[in-house]
Amino acid sequence: MKIRRQIGLNLLVVFAAAIIQVFAANKSGAGALPKGLQHVFYRTVEVDGLSIFYREAGPKDAPTILLVHGLPSSSRMFEPLFARLADRFHLVAPDYPGFGHSDWPDPKKFAYTFDHLAEIMNRFTGALGLSRYTLYMQDYGGPVGFRMALAHPERVEALIVQDAVAHNEGLGANWKTRREFWKDRAANESALRTNLLSLQTTRTRHVGNDPNVDRYDPDLWTDEFAFVNQPGQAQIQSDLFYDYRTNVDAYPKWQAWMREKQPRLLVIWGKYDLSFDPGEPERYRKDLPNAQVHVLDAGHFALDTAADEIAALVRDFMGSSR
Repeated sequence: MKIRRQIGLNLLVVFAAAIIQVFAANKSGAGALPKGLQHVFYRTVEVDGLSIFYREAGPKDAPTILLVHGLPSSSRMFEPLFARLADRFHLVAPDYPGFGHSDWPDPKKFAYTFDHLAEIMNRFTGALGLSRYTLYMQDYGGPVGFRMALAHPERVEALIVQDAVAHNEGLGANWKTRREFWKDRAANESALRTNLLSLQTTRTRHVGNDPNVDRYDPDLWTDEFAFVNQPGQAQIQSDLFYDYRTNVDAYPKWQAWMREKQPRLLVIWGKYDLSFDPGEPERYRKDLPNAQVHVLDAGHFALDTAADEIAALVRDFMGSSR
């Protein structure tokens, strides 16, 4: 009986000592996270009088990846990469004005154009002191990001394109209604809003023609549909999409810049993407013959289902550049 009691006391002493060590480690800041994991910080910074929200993670002295998002999402779309890459890279993902948790200024007082968004994003990088970065562009991130790159090429170490177009042919047949909107906004605005902002279209942007629909979390599109149906959003998104026609005019400039500068490029594409023409990823090789092109078993928002594969591709691409 005494032996059992002594063993129990010994175990209690060991357990108490372990608890004390845990509290001591937490107090000193050591061991707060398992090795390899990084906190994600949710921050804001003032740019041109606007509150710009951004997510940030990873060591600030590590190579920086600046991630610019698509429609109708926000920096939230990059959460899968934050969870997989922040141990090795400094990740920064802002929300544009009118998106996510950034300010949504009144369209009557704020020009929702891609030129304007790119100007603000360039000032955002200046406010954070980001002087060199790899630019990761998805969907709307393409027209924003290419404008940023042409304005400040000295800041761009490399490009990563995920389902973003830089060639007119890349828009494909699905853009017929949208091109009509550009020709005559007043006559086609109602059809455009149905085409661009409906629940079905929002769902299709994610699922595309993937036969394995059960791989997709429905919250992905229901959350985005709720976002684009908040007061003021229809006007904001219509204004910005009307300006999309300027991207088509700018494609030759972006192509010429790529051919001249020959930046390192990684293209990641979802083969079930119905938003753009499936031949677009290979078109980048016409401008950059050394581009790495990967077509994945995924949709327009390829991170929905292929986050592990994309993270591995990004790690390899970033590692080979150094």
